[in-house]
Amino acid sequence: MMFFKAHFPLFTFTEKSPLKDSSTSQFSLSPSLSHLPKLSPMAIITEEEEETKTLVPPGSKESITKNPKPQSENPFPFWFYFTIIFSLATLLFVSISLYSSQNDPRSWFLSLPPALRQHYSDGRTIKVQVNPDELPIEVFVAESGLAQSENVIIVHGLGLSSYAFREIIQSLGSKGIHGVAIDLPGNGFSDKSMVVVGGDREIGFVGRVKEVYGLIQEKGVFWAFDHMVETGDLPYEEIIKLQNSKRRSLKAIELGSEETAKVLSQVIDTLGLFPVHLVLHDSALGLASNWVSENPQSVRSITLLDSSINPSLPLWVLHIPVIREVLLGFSFAFKMLVSLRCSKDMTLSQIEAHRILLKGRNGREAVLGSLKKLNHSFDIAQWGNSDAVNGIPMQVIWSKQVSDVWSEEGERVSKALRKAKFVTHSGSRWPQESKSSELTGYITDFVSAFPISFKRVSEEPIPEKVQKILDEAKAGGDHDHAHTGYTDAYGLGEGWTT
Repeated sequence: MMFFKAHFPLFTFTEKSPLKDSSTSQFSLSPSLSHLPKLSPMAIITEEEEETKTLVPPGSKESITKNPKPQSENPFPFWFYFTIIFSLATLLFVSISLYSSQNDPRSWFLSLPPALRQHYSDGRTIKVQVNPDELPIEVFVAESGLAQSENVIIVHGLGLSSYAFREIIQSLGSKGIHGVAIDLPGNGFSDKSMVVVGGDREIGFVGRVKEVYGLIQEKGVFWAFDHMVETGDLPYEEIIKLQNSKRRSLKAIELGSEETAKVLSQVIDTLGLFPVHLVLHDSALGLASNWVSENPQSVRSITLLDSSINPSLPLWVLHIPVIREVLLGFSFAFKMLVSLRCSKDMTLSQIEAHRILLKGRNGREAVLGSLKKLNHSFDIAQWGNSDAVNGIPMQVIWSKQVSDVWSEEGERVSKALRKAKFVTHSGSRWPQESKSSELTGYITDFVSAFPISFKRVSEEPIPEKVQKILDEAKAGGDHDHAHTGYTDAYGLGEGWTT
C-alpha cells in the first residue's frame, strides 16, 4: 500500500490509496492548530513505499544474504607467493653458481683478493706422491732469501696456511736466512681434494642425473629397451657396473702424521733444503712429529710456536650445519670466532683471507678430515725425550697474553722439554702477523747461534745436447762461454758450498 503525504505549513494532508496511481488522490484536511485561519495550500508531495520489514540481526547469515556487498579481489596473496617463489628460485640459482665457481680453480682464483693472488704468484707448486695408488698432489710453497743460506721451514697448523707467515719469511730473507713456508695438503693453495675414478661413492642426485645422461649419450636411448626385449631382463647390474667404472668424484684430502711425513720429505728433498731448522706452529706439532722422529739427521733445530695437539681455531663447529655456513659465509661471524679464540690483533682483511682459503675448493671438508686423524693422545714429554729427538736443539716461543690457562700450558711444555730454550712473546696464539718482527728476532737469534751448515752439491748427469755444445766450445777455445752459459745452470762439477 502506498502513502502520499503533502506538507503544508502548519497543515498535513494524508491520502490512503491501494494503487500507485496518484492522479485520483483525495486529500482530507486535518487541522494541526484549530485556532489558526485557513491558508492557501503549498503542497510538497513525497511518495513512500510501504514495506513490511523484519528485524534481522546485523551479523546473521540472512542479513549477509539479503544485503550482499560487492567484494573486490585482494592482490596481496598473489604477489606474496610470487615474491617467495621468485626469491627461492634466485637463491637456488645463486647457490649453485657459487658452488660451481668455488670448485672451479680458475673462477676461484680470479675471485681472490689482490693480496692472496700476489702471494700465490710469489710462490711455487711441487708435486708429491702420498699414496702409490693415487694421483700426485700439488703442494704450494712460499720462500724468500738465498737457498745457500740456513734453511728455515715453517709448518702451519690446521685452519691456517703459508699466507699467515709471509711477513716472517720475508723478514728472514732480509736477514740472510732462507725462509720457506708450505701449505700442507688440504690447506691454503695446495690441493684440497683428489679425483677418484670408480667405486660406489655417494655422488648425490645431480651426479646421478649426469651419469644417466652420459650413459644415454654413449649407449643410445633404446639400449636398455633392446636388451630387455632380447633377454627379458633389465640390464640393471650392467648399468651399475658401467657407472661405477666411469664414475669420477672428488674426495677431500685427509692428512695425518704419516701423510705429513711423506709430504715434508718430498718437499725438502725437491728443494734441497737438508738440513733444516723446523718451525712448528699450533697443531703442526702433532702432524710433523713422526717425520722428526724418523729423520733426526735432517733437522738442525726445532722451534715450537704456541704448539698444541688441538688447534686454537675450534674447527669442530664447522661440523654443525647452519653454523658452519654462517661462519664461513660471513666475514663478521668468522672475525668474531678468530678474535675470541685465536687473535684479537688481526685486521679484518687478514681474517678475511684465512676465511676465503678455508672455505674455497672443499677446504672445510679437508681440514675436518685432517682433524679426525690427529693423534690426540700425543705425549710431548715422551716424544721430546726419545732417543731420536733428545739430541735436537729446541726453542719454545709461547704467548704470555692469552690466559692463565695457556700460560700454565706453556710451563708444562717447558718442563716436558727441559733442554729447550723457553721465551715468551706479547702476541696471541696466532701471533705470526701482528708480532712478525718479534718472532723473526727470536728465530734469527736461535738459528744464528749454530755453526754454518755445509751442503754438498751432488753431481748431476749432463744432457746430451748440452754436452755436445760444451765439447764444441772446448774445441773452439771458448771456455768462458761454456762455463757461464751451462755449467752453473745445471750444477756441473762437484764441490762444497755454504
